[in-house]
Amino acid sequence: MTLSDRMTREMTPPPSTSLRHVLGTLGEPLLRLLVAPRGLGVAVEDVVILDPEDPPEPHAGDLVLVIGARGRDAAPAVRAAGRAGAAAVAVKGGAGLADIAADAGVALLAVGVEARWEQVEALARGVVDVARVGGEAESGEVLGDLFSLAQTIATLTGGLVSIEDTASRVLAYSRAGDEVDELRRLSILGREGPERYLAMLREWGVYQRLRAGEGIVRIDERPDLGIRARIVAGIHAGSQPLGTIWVQEGAKPLTEQAEVALLGASRTLAPLLIRHRTLPSPELRLREDLLASLLDGRVDAESVADDIGADPARPALVLAFALHRESGQVDRQLRRAELVHLIAVHTAAYRRSALVSVIGARVYALLPDLPEHAEARVSALAKEIVAAARRHLDLPVRAALGGMVATLSEAAASRGDADRVLATMARGHWTEDVASLADVRAEVLLSEVLAFLSQQPRIRDPRLTELVAHDAEHGGILVPAVLAYLDAFGDVRRAAGVLNIHPNTVRYRVRRAGEVSGIDLDDPAQRLLTQLQLRL
Repeated sequence: MTLSDRMTREMTPPPSTSLRHVLGTLGEPLLRLLVAPRGLGVAVEDVVILDPEDPPEPHAGDLVLVIGARGRDAAPAVRAAGRAGAAAVAVKGGAGLADIAADAGVALLAVGVEARWEQVEALARGVVDVARVGGEAESGEVLGDLFSLAQTIATLTGGLVSIEDTASRVLAYSRAGDEVDELRRLSILGREGPERYLAMLREWGVYQRLRAGEGIVRIDERPDLGIRARIVAGIHAGSQPLGTIWVQEGAKPLTEQAEVALLGASRTLAPLLIRHRTLPSPELRLREDLLASLLDGRVDAESVADDIGADPARPALVLAFALHRESGQVDRQLRRAELVHLIAVHTAAYRRSALVSVIGARVYALLPDLPEHAEARVSALAKEIVAAARRHLDLPVRAALGGMVATLSEAAASRGDADRVLATMARGHWTEDVASLADVRAEVLLSEVLAFLSQQPRIRDPRLTELVAHDAEHGGILVPAVLAYLDAFGDVRRAAGVLNIHPNTVRYRVRRAGEVSGIDLDDPAQRLLTQLQLRL
């Protein structure tokens, strides 16, 4: 090695990976992001262990593992890491340190309570060492995602779908159908477009229009050339072309919403093709994890805004979706995966920066960067998705709109609204498949009052508790009569109609309930309390 080579090597910093890649590769439950004031693109050059009893000596680019201290006991180490320019600090029990880390300008990671420090160090160091050798290598496979999405798009458009890269190589396609034309048949068999047909498409200016930007290009049927009608959209990352998605018309015309679905699909495919070409396989999983953390309120919006592609200062709204009926576990997972693709296509067609994630049994869509008064359009979008799920996937789905919030940092509140609405719909208080908080506000608030009351036995009237117990031992006829009477505002005939009994029977049972409990239903306060407590 020459002196020049040696000097160049010593002056060149070692290759590094990003905090984004470390999180994407390891992820939950081992590591969970709490705050990232400098974003997730900060370079991680080394993994070091710091014992709070030792003098802190972190360096710029270090991922600092703080052992032997939990919670606020680790605050000095966090501040020292921030002063040194460390990439991130990992601690156990770090929820109370988020503000300190934000002020120090260093990312804070929470380590799973059951994780062993030697395991965390070994895995994190492995990620960094791989980057030193050859950069952030791609691992995993995305073709399953592409084929699944191709089939979803075929269902939505009513056509035959193929996804191609910029070299016209076929990456994925939908299942075979009727009226496959020669262009599609030869493309799939050869896994790339046949040159004769590609030359014609270039001559017609199709590729030039696709490269020009976002939009749908329509190609008319040419029976003499064996080409059926089709629509095509380019897949782009900014101004960079990534590929194309083609929808050939089959035995039936394409659906009315085919072009909208194709536009949404082209946007949904962009991150998949980026991952297929250059990015590490955990990238999309990390975006979903970051969205889930944001909706759970476990991470601040500013830390993840760049990575999820949203403006933290713009209004946002969360949509929540749930299946009416659950089936077996395997079938449920497959059906939910189809639903996720369908939601992603529709929401991306409406908002480029829309994100979809599964949390528990529900699917959530974050719609950031919204204009003012967007609720009506979002409600219409939710109805389109529910109708498409029923029509194309035979899935009965409920959708709930959270409230529109002023900034991305309030997305967790919008998600909470949507969850409350879904819970109310599940109890049968709303007969339609789509609802907003405004639609069911009274039912939502009443259910929350009752939930609070159920958890606070000390603020219940013991007379009503005794009435419920007495009624349970004597046929359970008094409480339903009192509730029907109160719900009918004292209209005995109306209450009798609901219970399908004689009005005199209602009068007797209400009077008997008063005798057993001592409650005076002529008193407004006692009447209100009775109606609330008996609903428990």
